[in-house]
Amino acid sequence: MHPYAITPPKTTKGRWQTSYKNENGERKNIKAQTEEELLEKLIPIYFSQAHRDKLIFYELYEEWLVYKTTVTNSPNTIKRHKQHYAKYFEPSILHNMRLNAINELVLEKECNRIVRDFNLSRKEWCNIKTILNGMYVYALRKGYLTNNPMSKVQIMVRYRQIVKKTGKTETYNTEELCALNKYLDNMYSESGDTVFLAVKLNFLLGLRVGELVALKWDDWQDLSHLHIVREEVKNQETNQYEVVEHTKTNRDRFVVLVPKAISLLQKIPKQDEYLFVRDGKRITSRQIAYVLEKYAERQGIATKSTHKMRKTYASNLNANGVPLDCIREMLGHSNLSTTLEYIYNPLTEKETYDLITNAL
Repeated sequence: MHPYAITPPKTTKGRWQTSYKNENGERKNIKAQTEEELLEKLIPIYFSQAHRDKLIFYELYEEWLVYKTTVTNSPNTIKRHKQHYAKYFEPSILHNMRLNAINELVLEKECNRIVRDFNLSRKEWCNIKTILNGMYVYALRKGYLTNNPMSKVQIMVRYRQIVKKTGKTETYNTEELCALNKYLDNMYSESGDTVFLAVKLNFLLGLRVGELVALKWDDWQDLSHLHIVREEVKNQETNQYEVVEHTKTNRDRFVVLVPKAISLLQKIPKQDEYLFVRDGKRITSRQIAYVLEKYAERQGIATKSTHKMRKTYASNLNANGVPLDCIREMLGHSNLSTTLEYIYNPLTEKETYDLITNAL
């Protein structure tokens, strides 16, 4: 494979040398103390070039996925990447194409086809595009490519229009929350099960449900704050719920405890290191969800998920004038734009009407 002469040193202090062409076709000089060392330097150059020239799109995906597995704490992320690749890219012409044959126009045409054929929303495409962005950045870092065609790809077909959600479906309004709290109080009085206190408490904390069920008594060192440092996740291999010592964003935070929240915490008996325990075992996020499902079934209404507790919390803070940046901190968001997606109108129609009337 090596077409250039390998030249021995001309003096006792000289070095063995030769030339090779880099990925840009430029001729480069390479030197070493001995001929064997020079050959050792040439081998990875030609191996890399041969690998790059033969590399197929799906082989890059598999190589990138192995790397991605080593740098993420979330098995769910890896599972989602596998699902997205199987659905959108495996049937694509990209799947079996050589990487060096996929130029910007080929990639752009195929990305637009995927958005059009699957009628994707902008948000759905952004989630899927994560795979392409990750693969091509990885290819650049490995030296398989000298430029990133994804940086110039434009989506020119129309995204599927999303009907904007409203507070009616995304939050518990004032009346609904009042009715739910009465139900939770009655159920706790009858059963003494702290799962009902946990649900009630989260409307005052706004935690991710995995964070809620992973709370420990040690997290309540400061009377007026809870320290959020861990969460529960579902292991995709064992299908079991387990606690990991980090949050979704890998950042801890402190959540303000209002008097009502402190009062609820003081009702909970200390049976374990975890706050919420049933029959000697930590309560799981699935058990929290079941409470809301059972309540909706008994009331004959649509179930609102555990995530709606978090949105209700954020929306109530916003409706009562709490600064957006403070709400962002309480929710543990890095970007304010994410927080804005959690804010809806949590008021009843009459409360909304009265508020508008007073404002005008």
